[in-house]
Amino acid sequence: MAEQKEEVSVDELKHANISLILDSYNDIFSSFDARGFVEKSLSVDFLDECKRAARDKDETELEIILSLPKNKRNLNDEFKIKKRLKDHFKHHAGEKEQEIKKLKKGGLKWMFSGFIALLVAVGVRTILPESLIVDTLVEPLLVIPGWFTIWEGLNRVLVGHAEKEQDLEFYKKMSNAQVVFRGY
Repeated sequence: MAEQKEEVSVDELKHANISLILDSYNDIFSSFDARGFVEKSLSVDFLDECKRAARDKDETELEIILSLPKNKRNLNDEFKIKKRLKDHFKHHAGEKEQEIKKLKKGGLKWMFSGFIALLVAVGVRTILPESLIVDTLVEPLLVIPGWFTIWEGLNRVLVGHAEKEQDLEFYKKMSNAQVVFRGY
C-alpha cells in the first residue's frame, strides 16, 4: 500500500473535490447498524453531505478527503472502509440504471398500448361508421385513454426519470472517486 500523507493542509482542503472532517470512522456509517465496516450501512448524513458537495462538481474523477484525528486512524480499517464505499456506490449506480431502464421500458409499453387503443378505435369507426353505440362508447373507452397512455408513456420515456438520472450521476461520480484518509 502506498504511503499516505498524515497531515492535510488548509489549501488542500479548499482544493479537494469533497472534503469532510470526521470525529471517527463511525461518522461514515449508520449508528443503528452493528455490523463491521465491510457490511455496515452508510449514514444518511454522510451520504447527504457527499451529495451536497458533489452536486456542483463537473469533474468525472472526484477526490474525497476524509480527515479524522491522527490518533484514531487505522490503515486496516481505512482499507475496509474504502472498499465498502466503492461497493456501496457501484451497487447503487447499478440499481439506478436498472430503475431508469425499467421506467423507460414501462413508458414504451404505455405508448404501445395507447397506439393499439387508437388503432382499435379507428377500426371500429371504419367498420361501423354511423352508430350511436360507436359514437358514445368508442370515444370515451378507446380514444381518450389511448391518447392519455401515449402521452403518459412519452412522459416516462423522456422526462419521468430525471430525478433518478441525477442520482445515477452522483453514484457514478462517487464510485469512480478516489477516497483518501488524512489525519489532523
